[in-house]
Amino acid sequence: MTTVHTFRINGSDVAGTDGQSILAVATENGIDIPTMCHLDGLSDTGSCRLCVVEVAGSSKLTPACTTLVSEGMDVSTTSEQLCGYRRTIIEMLFLERNHICAVCVANNHCDLQNLAEELKLDHFELPVIAPKVGIDASHALFAIDHNRCIMCVRCVRVCDEVEGAHTWDVMGSGIGVRVVTDMGTPWGESTSCTSCGKCVQVCPTGALFEKGRSIGEGSKERRPFLPYLKNQAQEPELT
Repeated sequence: MTTVHTFRINGSDVAGTDGQSILAVATENGIDIPTMCHLDGLSDTGSCRLCVVEVAGSSKLTPACTTLVSEGMDVSTTSEQLCGYRRTIIEMLFLERNHICAVCVANNHCDLQNLAEELKLDHFELPVIAPKVGIDASHALFAIDHNRCIMCVRCVRVCDEVEGAHTWDVMGSGIGVRVVTDMGTPWGESTSCTSCGKCVQVCPTGALFEKGRSIGEGSKERRPFLPYLKNQAQEPELT
């Protein structure tokens, strides 16, 4: 039997069921919470920390995508503290890699760029890190520019959970962490990649892209897999 939990988000009464996250209930009620690593249809990791919210009675900020609802919760998603925290996260994502939007295939179609505009991030206060990282264009159809990767690991999850190939994985630590194919093998030499392109379609930036695309051509309209993935997530499980 499904249990319904009633609680509040930003002062409004809402309801969710067992197993639902704060993010899922907020979305159902038209309450926007910024996300980057989250994507409907994939497991949640809570790694980007953009969806953190304040829960009354807790001294810590809570990731909305991985926190399940409970009876009587009082959640805030829009405080001044949260807005400042999210701006800092977006700033750090920009500064950790060499994001030059003007020459990116995803220019004007990039989730990172869109969130920066939404949060009114118009200057950087932290020092630029931007280590020198490479581009792997060895695949016949696709390429990855590690300079634009924000380590959301959507590619890793969709390859494992949907395609079942598990071509992508994470290697390294700290500022040197990156996504790799077949434990560090060049993408074009991968024996597990099916060339399905799902990783390219779920990438929120211009890190993964189709060869032959020019600046600004990596639009969501070219990614027909995303609506399918969302629909799959909304279908009820058979019992």
